[in-house]
Amino acid sequence: MYLYSEKIVEDFQQIFGKTPSFVVRAPGRINLIGEHTDYNNGFVLPAAIDKAIYFAIAPRTDRLCKVYAADLNDAFEFSLDSLNKCPKSWANYLIGVTSELIKEGYVIPTGFEVAFGGDVPNGAGLSSSAAVESGMGWALSELFGLAIPRLQLALVAQRAEHHFAGLQCGIMDMFASIHGKANSVIRLDCRDLTFEYFPFDFENYQLVLCNSGVKHTLADSAYNTRRQECEEGVEILQQFYPTIASLRDVSLAQVEAHKADFSENVYRRCWYVTGEIERVVSACEDLQRGDLVAFGKKMYETHTGLSEDYEVSCVELDFLVEQTVALNEVLGARLMGGGFGGCTINIVETAQVDSFIEKMTVAYREQFNKKLVCHVVGITEGVARLEKL
Repeated sequence: MYLYSEKIVEDFQQIFGKTPSFVVRAPGRINLIGEHTDYNNGFVLPAAIDKAIYFAIAPRTDRLCKVYAADLNDAFEFSLDSLNKCPKSWANYLIGVTSELIKEGYVIPTGFEVAFGGDVPNGAGLSSSAAVESGMGWALSELFGLAIPRLQLALVAQRAEHHFAGLQCGIMDMFASIHGKANSVIRLDCRDLTFEYFPFDFENYQLVLCNSGVKHTLADSAYNTRRQECEEGVEILQQFYPTIASLRDVSLAQVEAHKADFSENVYRRCWYVTGEIERVVSACEDLQRGDLVAFGKKMYETHTGLSEDYEVSCVELDFLVEQTVALNEVLGARLMGGGFGGCTINIVETAQVDSFIEKMTVAYREQFNKKLVCHVVGITEGVARLEKL
């Protein structure tokens, strides 16, 4: 297979007329379970995947930074002395990381040249933007010997997203890209950013993503409304339990006991989130026992909650999950990400992956007259410098 890292090196040489100093690989991410729990200070369970963005980089002797997006065949340049947002949205991720590193006190002594690109599908909910930010930060750290701690780099990438891309995202995407571990998922505590690895190495099963092709915009009113409804629930419960700071501190029993104090929507949002936080903890116990069947059942429970109680699914996503229920080769399926479109994530028997993709593709085309794009993904290490060009 033609490696994307080799292509990026060739692109770099063609654009800049020299060989890069090295190449960095920054993976995309999936989230196995734990959706809409991050901004409620709960747990998430992401992993880095074997689809990634690659960066070829070399220093310059002046203050100019030249960047090339290979997948877009588009170039841009900026100065270290003028790190402002630009009209090119993709370039803002790189400018943003550079700017946030300097604000953090890291010294970037000269400009640089970068070519980047890869195979993280854009718009599929695999966090291509977080991979770009994480990879750029790691490349600069390696190039200039900055020795940036991984957690610090994730926080820098998150601030770049906030200040330069304009999305007030959580830290999960960057954290997973940077902290990934092969054959392991990461249980991240979004309250204090402590984390623990759990094994996910099942040779008889693979993870398959089915992309609905429906574009989701996390910044739209529905997403913001969900956050507000969770905050409203917390404010109501604080009248009875003053020590509560977020839904992370709330039990299902407390939500149920005060059902009459909530509006119908606020009750359902709080019921889903508190249940999902507990579900992540229980799902990790399943993984420690090697019980993938029990884990898969919890994925279905999550989807039901996201669809019926949190109301962030759509007709296409519900259809894709419903199609798997009768398939013996599928242990679990659910929508992945913020919702309103994007992918479903499925645990599928390895020997039946091709058959599963064919069944799902035919069913989706018959129902919606749309082509279903599927991705088989493996769980890999986080961002790293490649040993060879």
